[in-house]
Amino acid sequence: MTQKQTRRTFLKRSFSITVGSLLATSLGYYYARYIEPKQLSIVHQNISHQLIPKNFEGLKIVQFSDLHIGYNYNLKQLQNAVNKINEEKPDIVLFTGDLIDSPMTFKDADKIPPILESIQAPLGKYSIYGNHDHGGYGSNLYLEIMNKAKFTLLVNESTVISLPDGNQICLVGVDDLLLGHPDYDKALENVPQELFTILLAHEPDAAHLTSKYPIHLQLSGHSHGGQVQLPFFGPLITPPLATTYVEGFYEVEESNLSIYVNRGIGTTRLPFRFLSKPEITVFHLNA
Repeated sequence: MTQKQTRRTFLKRSFSITVGSLLATSLGYYYARYIEPKQLSIVHQNISHQLIPKNFEGLKIVQFSDLHIGYNYNLKQLQNAVNKINEEKPDIVLFTGDLIDSPMTFKDADKIPPILESIQAPLGKYSIYGNHDHGGYGSNLYLEIMNKAKFTLLVNESTVISLPDGNQICLVGVDDLLLGHPDYDKALENVPQELFTILLAHEPDAAHLTSKYPIHLQLSGHSHGGQVQLPFFGPLITPPLATTYVEGFYEVEESNLSIYVNRGIGTTRLPFRFLSKPEITVFHLNA
């Protein structure tokens, strides 16, 4: 091969690699910006525990989280998510915080309650505060929206969910750990220890506190699954109090606590998702 041919081959190969890299980068950007954030997935999970009453067998609990309405997530998308929730015919619906990305700058807050109110759940709809719900003096606005939407907002308190036959489980909600005033002792003061107990805490790393109490399952959001993950590396970055538990199920060592971290639906800060699809979680209870 002549020197001229070798140089030409090298230049062609370099050009191909450069063009290929640019194409992959642009396609990756487009996918992460415009495709994956809209790929809302329904994730089914089974929850088994000896304290779950037999008559709760097959009961469905839907969790959704981290909508961040107003930051690349609009009311039409919210209606679509609500439609998907109703298609699952849940018995209980749980929202684990971060409704509006910036509460004091969003102008259509009055249009949110009718959409959320249309969620059907015969055994109740419950919510907790996330850090964005408190941020920007949005606490009262969030409370007003949840009340109008017929959601029970649990702030360091518990409620017992009963079936007509008298069987029960317990649901507990603590205030946001970053911007609220969480109080586990107050939240659990009326909880019967013989009941299967679910705790809602926006930040998943609350599990370090939760594991010290008689809680069987913690449901959280906040992490967004990192929003952007790389193969063999995982999330590029996760927010404070979402560094130990990022997505999916975990068993907390030296305790009876399981934790599930929902990847959320919206985005914040950066409008991207890559290898971290938005999700609605459907839990199926097993006695």
